[in-house]
Amino acid sequence: MSFRYGSGINKPGFNALGAQTSTTTYESTIFAWGKNEYGQLALGNTTYYSSPKQIGAITTWSKVAVSFYQMRAIKTDGTLWTWGYNSNGGLGVGNTVNRSSPTQVGALTSWLDVAGGRYHGVATTTGGTLYAWGLNSDGQLGLGNTTAYSSPKQVGALTTWLKVAAGDYFSSAIKTDGTLWTWGNNQFGQLGLGGVTYYSSPKQVGALTTWSAVSCGQRYTLAIKTDGTLWSWGFNGSGQLGDGTAIQRNSPVQVGLLTTWAKCTGGQASTLAVKTDGTFWSWGENSVGELGLGNTTGFSSPKQVGALTTWATPDSGRFHSVAIKTDGTLWVWGGGSNGALGLGNVTSYSSPKQVGALTTWYIVSAGADITCAG
Repeated sequence: MSFRYGSGINKPGFNALGAQTSTTTYESTIFAWGKNEYGQLALGNTTYYSSPKQIGAITTWSKVAVSFYQMRAIKTDGTLWTWGYNSNGGLGVGNTVNRSSPTQVGALTSWLDVAGGRYHGVATTTGGTLYAWGLNSDGQLGLGNTTAYSSPKQVGALTTWLKVAAGDYFSSAIKTDGTLWTWGNNQFGQLGLGGVTYYSSPKQVGALTTWSAVSCGQRYTLAIKTDGTLWSWGFNGSGQLGDGTAIQRNSPVQVGLLTTWAKCTGGQASTLAVKTDGTFWSWGENSVGELGLGNTTGFSSPKQVGALTTWATPDSGRFHSVAIKTDGTLWVWGGGSNGALGLGNVTSYSSPKQVGALTTWYIVSAGADITCAG
């Protein structure tokens, strides 16, 4: 949710903690499609598109993170760029003017990871510093206050921050020591701290040092440990926590007993995950087929999507889902409203459909009826 909630998708060649696992550097052009009333497709206009449109001619994009009506992206030179809705300063460019083309955030060339919530952004640098900007009504920037900022502000003085994720008015991050931290809105226990108290500064989730990946849905959180177990907490009205119930959780609860989870992503109320064997799983809300199971039945525990073992990178939008396979093909399903699926129409599909015929997709992120991929 995301609306694209959650963090940006890792490039191939990086593990869940962001450590490089190969010398290969992946860079790409990026394409966008779907809803565009605030210029969030970065095409220089506010026209909606139901098929992929290339964003400029740049070929050095390495990471993209779509949130509600905004996009944030990092280039291989370490610069950070944003565009779309900016009423609350969520683009981090020092003002509240909407942008329909990529605009650089400051002058830093050391951005490592970025994520967007509803109207706020969080990011880390290669030096381990954590920054946040945008709407701060519930302390989601982690700065110890509720003041909004239209430019990045450093969160504390620590230099051990690594991965970030963001949801509706809350944020989370993993440090280099494997600890997990959350802050902001906690109405449904989405901070995982054992209660529903809001916090405007980062708070550690338990005492474990074995967290490897985190993703935020609209009002819930998912995380994977180094042992391959999957954990979830927060709002659970559609079974999006995957624990077989619709019970709200304010502390981490394990999703089944498996130790083979590799990637996960939370949406508005639907969850997607890929195992180490390349199988694809989904659960939660399924009103327009966003689980990809060929129906519109919701499930409160993981269900396998087909029988393929070639899935690599998933992401959840508001009512649609996207994923890349190991062969570099791009697949979509769920709500087709405003052309969010990129299939040239506004039709909804309850099973995966391939976008075009390209086999060179590496990065993907989805939001509120918008998708960006490269």
